[in-house]
Amino acid sequence: YVAAVYEHEPILSPNPTALVDRQSALELMGRNLDIYEQQVVAAARQGAQIIVFPEDGIHGFNFTRSSIYPYLDFFLHSHSVKWNPCRELHLFNDTEVLQRLSCMALQNKIFLVANLGTKQPCEHIDPHCPSDGRYQFNTNVAFSDDGMLVATYRKHNLYFEYAFDTPPEPDYKVFDTPFAGKFGMFTCFDILFFEPAVNLIRQYNLKQVVYPTAWMNQLPLLSAVEFQQAFATAFNINILAANIHHPTSGMTGSGIYTPVKSLIYHNMESYGGKLIAAEIPVITTDYKTNLEKSPGTVSEKGNEQLPPIFYAEMMYDNFTFVPVWGGKGELQVCANTLCCYLNYRRAVLTDELYALGVFDGLHTVHGTYYVQACALVKCGGLSFSTCGQEVTDATALIDFQLWGNMSTPYIFPLLLTSGITLDFADHMGWKNNHYFISKNRTSSGLLTAALYGRWYEKD
Repeated sequence: YVAAVYEHEPILSPNPTALVDRQSALELMGRNLDIYEQQVVAAARQGAQIIVFPEDGIHGFNFTRSSIYPYLDFFLHSHSVKWNPCRELHLFNDTEVLQRLSCMALQNKIFLVANLGTKQPCEHIDPHCPSDGRYQFNTNVAFSDDGMLVATYRKHNLYFEYAFDTPPEPDYKVFDTPFAGKFGMFTCFDILFFEPAVNLIRQYNLKQVVYPTAWMNQLPLLSAVEFQQAFATAFNINILAANIHHPTSGMTGSGIYTPVKSLIYHNMESYGGKLIAAEIPVITTDYKTNLEKSPGTVSEKGNEQLPPIFYAEMMYDNFTFVPVWGGKGELQVCANTLCCYLNYRRAVLTDELYALGVFDGLHTVHGTYYVQACALVKCGGLSFSTCGQEVTDATALIDFQLWGNMSTPYIFPLLLTSGITLDFADHMGWKNNHYFISKNRTSSGLLTAALYGRWYEKD
């Protein structure tokens, strides 16, 4: 099928904390929706059957609970009413945004997924009801190609979004399409958690996911395209990911991902939006990961000088590192219960420092979640203290096998190359209770090769 995602540079309110009336809010959102409309037309011309827009793309961000209120559309999440907002304009008040999105889908005969803010009044007998008597949700909506609202999803894992409420229960939302079967959906920070993202995929055996996001890149392990790709690979699914384009906030990185290839957009230099469209296969069966090549065992060689262990902060976590020196070698580094092993070979020695790092613990900055990570990274400079810094360019071509005795089955294989481009491992999978990833000759200089494990039970 042909899919499209749009990385949108939103027109933002100059003062998002100011209180405005509904009319002013609609005018601002209307300017963003005008751009959406142009992109839907362009995508439909390219044969796209579905298009995905980013999180916060219509109203923007940095609101307070009261300042976002005029931007919210009314929506009753409990109702089972079949509703086509474009054809039934006056069923509910304050649904102008939903109406426009529905009409774009209908007029262009395309499935459309977008993110907006919604409001729903609640009674004080409801124990979850906020004190102002209303719920405010960060909401994804999916419309079919005739403008019907076919699914709504309320974001569960909010990322410092004080304007919004967490729904009382996680939404598991899927919608059906004639061209690719079932799609699931979740939003941005959700991708790092078991509920609802992992559970949704497992329960419904999903092979397609739509993913609106407003993701601030964080190298070396959580760049948007890097993690989106790893997620598609780990769960053997297609992901249609649309991110905001706002380089000053570090936001870029969208793509159409399959388990074996990707079409991505990552651009921190220029401004304006970007439409990506691609034909991708409908996944019906599981790809078999190739486990034929087993990782070698680390041999016990006596008397050799072991490289020094050092500590450095990476991703706000205290990693234990060993330097990756010389043209080839075998390394190991451990922390808590996790040991990471690396076999490597460099054809050409470059003036760049690489290190092998391990972290096994609770990550506590910008969210709390348990991580097990084995990471081969390029350091920011030549001193140990620069390891873990954000680096975007590299020249070293490294053949490697990286493996670890991970305690969780949820491993996201990261492989990021120079200029924030993606590469694919030759082999990966489980062998003898270790997870491994191997690659001979990356397409360009290696930035990060990592096994990013999420131990959800220990969150």
